[in-house]
Amino acid sequence: MRSHEIDYQIFGEDIQIVEIELDPNETVIAEAGSMLFMEDGIMFETKMGDGSQPQQSLFGKLMQAGSRVLMGESIFMTHFTNRSNIKRKVAFAAPYPGTIKAVDLAKIMGNTLIVQKDAFLCAAMGTSISIHFNQRLGAGFFGGEGFILEKIQGDGMAFIHSGGVVIERQLNNETLRIDTGCVVGFEPQLQFDIERSGSLKSMVFGGEGIFLATLRGTGKVWIQSLPISKLIQRLSPYGGNATKESGSVLGGLGSLFEG
Repeated sequence: MRSHEIDYQIFGEDIQIVEIELDPNETVIAEAGSMLFMEDGIMFETKMGDGSQPQQSLFGKLMQAGSRVLMGESIFMTHFTNRSNIKRKVAFAAPYPGTIKAVDLAKIMGNTLIVQKDAFLCAAMGTSISIHFNQRLGAGFFGGEGFILEKIQGDGMAFIHSGGVVIERQLNNETLRIDTGCVVGFEPQLQFDIERSGSLKSMVFGGEGIFLATLRGTGKVWIQSLPISKLIQRLSPYGGNATKESGSVLGGLGSLFEG
């Protein structure tokens, strides 16, 4: 299913929103509860699934719902459709201060983007949102719920959010080491793992944590400057008891809001 072609504009600096303009009968899908406002003529419907496979069986929808539970997301997604005969707008806001990044999946290798499990905000209808298991043992054991990431696939616009400023880096057969909580997303051809940050002395006294995220190969990676877990740790009077790795791209963010 080809994605709908949507127009958009991002507003704000530290706390951003994305405003999407829909032509008649165009649809955008979003995480439940992320809508900020919608103009008259926009109708919304809560569905089990992203709608990328309209002929999907009930069993398939249940499997997709189960995978969203594993990712710490709501079982349902909201579909916003312009039912009027003129252009109408709908806007979405990120759940915490930071940056919204627009990604054209048609320009991404394999039309696929791997992101931390709560990074997805909204996307053009036709985009598939599914679970991605990281099979690297280091990432699984030392990156929190490290085997669970989100896979975003399609040929239209997708919007991801993160904490602080987001930068995009292009690796050309290179290796990049990043704070484990600061990786927002990356192209699937990159090799991703969690490795020791250095010698025992550096790990204990260096202040950079015991482990770092390592990406190798050729492709794009998106990095956030302030993971929400790190902000909460600084603000919380009990933050000293939290480990640096609890904010890993691989799953720590989800556990912060559970329970």
